[in-house]
Amino acid sequence: MSHNLAPPTAQAFALPGHRVIALEGRDAIAFAQSQCMNDVEAVPAGRWHWSGWLTPKGRVIALFALARVAPDMVWLIVPDADASTLATQLQRFVLRRQLQVTVRDDLHASGVFDAPPRAQGASFAGTPADGIEFDFGGFGLKRTLRISSSDDAPRDEASEMRWRAADLRLGFPRLPPSQVEQWTPQMLSLDRLHAFSVKKGCYPGQEIVARTHFLGQVKRGLTLFECAQEPEVGANVEVGVASLGQIVSTARNAEGWVALAVLPVERPDAPIVSNGIPLRERALLAGLSR
Repeated sequence: MSHNLAPPTAQAFALPGHRVIALEGRDAIAFAQSQCMNDVEAVPAGRWHWSGWLTPKGRVIALFALARVAPDMVWLIVPDADASTLATQLQRFVLRRQLQVTVRDDLHASGVFDAPPRAQGASFAGTPADGIEFDFGGFGLKRTLRISSSDDAPRDEASEMRWRAADLRLGFPRLPPSQVEQWTPQMLSLDRLHAFSVKKGCYPGQEIVARTHFLGQVKRGLTLFECAQEPEVGANVEVGVASLGQIVSTARNAEGWVALAVLPVERPDAPIVSNGIPLRERALLAGLSR
């Protein structure tokens, strides 16, 4: 199966599943710091990192890129969770804080399989009018995420799926609704992306995340597989008759499929299947760390 993630051309295409939630106001940064699993206060304006929102039991509700677009404003760029529902859930915790939680329906996401002309690493560049660029590349893979007030990028389902497959290969799980509130950040190997903090102040699920980290109790993590047929999200991953774990994310990739599964860190060296489909283990690519 091919490891080439880039399409033959580098044309922009729409990413309609990616939406922006803006937190803006005097207390926006303090609010984000108290709710998001990464250290928002450590991010200066003009930079971004991976983050997410957890249940009090430390299970992932949503994953997103968090961008500090101004001293008193952050954007949550959400690829999978329903942005309207997520914004409504966050709004319940605003209480008397001075901020607005808004789904920015005036902003649109697009992708390009090429390096951004202006952005690099954790620094983004541009304006909504001409497009704000984010460097979503890694491990030799060039990708640009663009957030713009223009929605002129065409739909291209093949490129959308290739983008999703690249996310999985780079270790960013794309979680469908059935996988929400199922996994801790450590089970999803989000330490690879530096997507959560164990040292900042309290946030939902922080106690569980920190205890797991400091007691060294991480026994499961993400494993990348390739397979010829489409695996089922939520299906068991097995060695013989023994169930090892579960498929959490899938994407079509060239002539086959890629999948991420949560499995024990230590497991038998034996053929692995899911619903009878042979799975070929592959190394997660290094990248997307901010």
